[in-house]
Amino acid sequence: MAHIMADPDFDFQQAGKEVLRIEREGLEQLDRYINDDFSRACELIYRCRGKVVVMGMGKSGHIGKKMAATFASTGTSAFFVHPAEASHGDLGMMSPSDVVIAVSNSGESSEILALIPVLKRLHVSLLCLTSRPDSAMGRAADIHLCVKVPQEACPLGLAPTTSTTATLVMGDALAVALLKARGFTQEDFALSHPGGALGRKLLLRVDDIMHSGGEMPHVSRDASLRDALLEITRKNMGMTVICNDLMKIEGIFTDGDLRRVFDMGIDIQHASIASVMTLGGVRVRPNTLAVDALNLMQNKNITCVMVADGDQLLGVVHMHDMLRAGVV
Repeated sequence: MAHIMADPDFDFQQAGKEVLRIEREGLEQLDRYINDDFSRACELIYRCRGKVVVMGMGKSGHIGKKMAATFASTGTSAFFVHPAEASHGDLGMMSPSDVVIAVSNSGESSEILALIPVLKRLHVSLLCLTSRPDSAMGRAADIHLCVKVPQEACPLGLAPTTSTTATLVMGDALAVALLKARGFTQEDFALSHPGGALGRKLLLRVDDIMHSGGEMPHVSRDASLRDALLEITRKNMGMTVICNDLMKIEGIFTDGDLRRVFDMGIDIQHASIASVMTLGGVRVRPNTLAVDALNLMQNKNITCVMVADGDQLLGVVHMHDMLRAGVV
């Protein structure tokens, strides 16, 4: 630790590339362990009526936390329990319907081994991920999934590097295989990620963001074109809906229609909106997903869409609303 300055001739890039090479080679050999044990492990988790409980000490614990998080977000109910905490009360979180996934490179983690007799007594199914099938954990497991790598990227062979990467990838393989088996969808994913961009895109509906009541730009069919233009300016949506006293839609008038009026040489001061409006207009139902409404607007090359139940006007959604809500 006495040396502060690195050797000026030391090649950091080469050292980094060597780590990538070693870890790549470790992952390339991992597919030999996608075997019958892997299928049995997936079936065990798939049939689990309770929770998947992941355990691991040290670096294996960090990998275990990521595994549990990936399981939980892809349709497999899971959480992480620290083995030391489990010995002091957290074991009470588990039930016979659960599956425990215990992670240890050596398969000799004393903290996990101390729990195995209790897990057996509780009739909790035990899946162990280690590099040694003949380890104490490997022998005690109901199903053992081997995750062995040729060498660690650490030149001392001490810091878990390739082995933790391989274990993480094996956890991903389990989670994604189960995701596919369950028919897990984007909508399912969004339900567990409502705060994320995907959640907003998949769960937000147009009635969550539409303008309604006095915020809607609308005039009656008896209004003049000038009155309609004033309404468009006041509501700042580039359009107005033409409807009757019961808010039944009769037509729509947009900025694009105004350009058409100019081209036709129509007298803006005296023309009625009924004579220049577009009948009908594009509309969506209030329970339409915002992302579907956005796709419709893009396909139609429009910036605003009416929200309606049949011909009954309920609201208006603008592209800017989509942007503010994070749908775009």
